[in-house]
Amino acid sequence: MCATSPDPSTPRAPTAASGDASRPPGIVESSALLDAQGQLIIEHRGKRYQLRETRNGKLILTS
Repeated sequence: MCATSPDPSTPRAPTAASGDASRPPGIVESSALLDAQGQLIIEHRGKRYQLRETRNGKLILTS
């Protein structure tokens, strides 16, 4: 069986149905937000920010 990667141009919406009913509201797994390259562009008050995962698995938010 051959596994395929999701299309990186298709945005993934965060879902509450992550299988963990004990998770408090407002908490989202980073994998539900980051694209195949490990990044997310966030527009906030007219300015764009980049959230990306480092090689060490940490997150960095830059403007």
